[in-house]
Amino acid sequence: MQLAGYLKAQLSGEARYFSFLPSPLQSITLNGLDDTFYFLMAQTRHQIGVLDVLSSRIPNMDLFISMYVRKEALLSSQIEGTQATLDDILDPQAERNRNLNVAEVINYIKAVHFALDRLGKLPLCIRLLRETHGILLAGNRGGEKAPGEFRRTQNWIGPGGSTIKTASFVPPAPEDLAPALDDLERFINDDIPLTAEFAVDPLIKAALIHYQFETIHPFLDGNGRMGRLLIILYLCEKKLLSKPALYLSCFLKQNQAEYYNRLSEVRRRGSYEQWIRFFIRGIKDTTEDAIGAIEQMTALREWNTGRIASLGRSAKTARKLYAYIERNPIIEIGKTAEDLGLSFNTAAKAVNHLTALNILRPTADAKRNRCFAYEDYLAILRKDTE
Repeated sequence: MQLAGYLKAQLSGEARYFSFLPSPLQSITLNGLDDTFYFLMAQTRHQIGVLDVLSSRIPNMDLFISMYVRKEALLSSQIEGTQATLDDILDPQAERNRNLNVAEVINYIKAVHFALDRLGKLPLCIRLLRETHGILLAGNRGGEKAPGEFRRTQNWIGPGGSTIKTASFVPPAPEDLAPALDDLERFINDDIPLTAEFAVDPLIKAALIHYQFETIHPFLDGNGRMGRLLIILYLCEKKLLSKPALYLSCFLKQNQAEYYNRLSEVRRRGSYEQWIRFFIRGIKDTTEDAIGAIEQMTALREWNTGRIASLGRSAKTARKLYAYIERNPIIEIGKTAEDLGLSFNTAAKAVNHLTALNILRPTADAKRNRCFAYEDYLAILRKDTE
């Protein structure tokens, strides 16, 4: 059995505790990947290929990605305990009236866009992660916990009320962060063989990179969200997908207990293979979910654009409004009119046309003033978020 790291004694006497120092990923070997795993990999690769084809052919793919980034932001934050819904995030007044829960998700959306844009200028490196972390925590809960800076104090993971001695897991001590992060950065950017079969396979490397980052836990707050974002950044940099259409938080939220247990099992027993199998299964399930959502959204769009064409002279403004509600599926008439450069009455008439077609429906939320929702579209996005 190979060791995934070792416990390192810290301090002395009554204050003594043990932190976990992970082995460099360059040193591990993978021996337990059998025919069942190879079949899973083949299925996953096929599904990724299907998703990539859809990503390159669908005219409104950027719109889908924009919506899925919001869903990913919500789910990733929910894993950390954030109490918000998709409707909260899509509320037309979300930026103006945001509470701390909504603000965390909005910051995650900003961090995703920042990181993907920055990836075109920098390699996937520790500097990029620090900059992105600064965006993620700016002005929110955790804003006092050194946004954009690696921790200088010891942290630990455990249930509420746990101490460093009763914690489920104690990551590396601050003085051990730099070498551990240097090793991780080299592993991310070097094509280092792990086994003859999977020398540089980006899916397997993504699994190991995520595990190692979560084990190092280099920030005082936001490590989980950053670790999940790191997955998509790595797969984008390796061009496994032409567009960033693959997000894993839904699978990890649905299997949260198993997720944490499998990470712990690597640290306890060095069993990287069981973690990799779980991760690849998550990629496969997530890819199938994305394909299904794209197909549903595409069919819905084709159906609705056909019905809007039947409006005759009113169709032009209705099409303009329809394009807007695909980007903003919950709208308020006044803001919509302003965004589209229309008078209030013109926007209201277009809303009435789409309401008559049952594309838009008045919201039941009394807090919203004259708000309408694209419910069929939201039903696709809401899946697994509530």
